[in-house]
Amino acid sequence: MKLRPIEDHVVVKLNAATQEKTIGGIIIPDTAKEKPQMAEVIAVGTDEDLMKVVKVGDKVLYGKYAGTEIELDGDKLLILSKSDILAIVE
Repeated sequence: MKLRPIEDHVVVKLNAATQEKTIGGIIIPDTAKEKPQMAEVIAVGTDEDLMKVVKVGDKVLYGKYAGTEIELDGDKLLILSKSDILAIVE
């Protein structure tokens, strides 16, 4: 299935979470971890100003509680607004 954002929205792919274990052997569940704040852009909306700045394949930093998380075809995706994007990682 293909996802096409509208207006000033961007779809990014989140990095796969890995299971983490502390030195004492305690396993930290995914729900207790902070979500990643860097992701790869896989689709850009139709806003002309946005398309000048962000393109597919860019890695972006976004706000901690920004966007809407969805799962599509087994991938964890996040739909961000233009104002949620803090920086482009080069």
